[in-house]
Amino acid sequence: MPEPSTKPYLIRAIYDWCTDAGFTPYVAVAVDESVRVPQEFVKNGEIVLNVSSLATNRLKIDNDAIAFQARFGGVPRDVYVPIARVVAIYARENGQGMAFEVPRTLPAGVEGPPGVEPRPQEAAPRERANLVPVATTSSADAADAGQTEPPPPRPGDRPKLTRIK
Repeated sequence: MPEPSTKPYLIRAIYDWCTDAGFTPYVAVAVDESVRVPQEFVKNGEIVLNVSSLATNRLKIDNDAIAFQARFGGVPRDVYVPIARVVAIYARENGQGMAFEVPRTLPAGVEGPPGVEPRPQEAAPRERANLVPVATTSSADAADAGQTEPPPPRPGDRPKLTRIK
């Protein structure tokens, strides 16, 4: 039996940390035919979703997907995001969180939401050449390493994620 992925567990942990600390958890998603979100809000093959308890109804984060209902432009919509398509989860207020690599296509055996016909293939999401966990070191750690901590994001801005190998 294959070993279960740590990704859904890490997503739930960061979500719990955000809510416990009073932060607003945001999830960045690479959109493809398996993701069910309002397409009018997708930009460059990606959408950022507020998954706080105030913004969602019936939120369920399980090992396969994140599913909930939310209002977009005042209209309630069902949202379904396979865990494999989650690019990052982070706190809106300070940008701290975790980023993940997302394959261009879903692994074999992973399907979209039940009862939903796949949409025609869309353009592939832009390459995420610079993707990493954001602001995961403390100021003291950064000073010891000779690095400076990036400035906090402006309210409403999504922090830039950078990959470090």
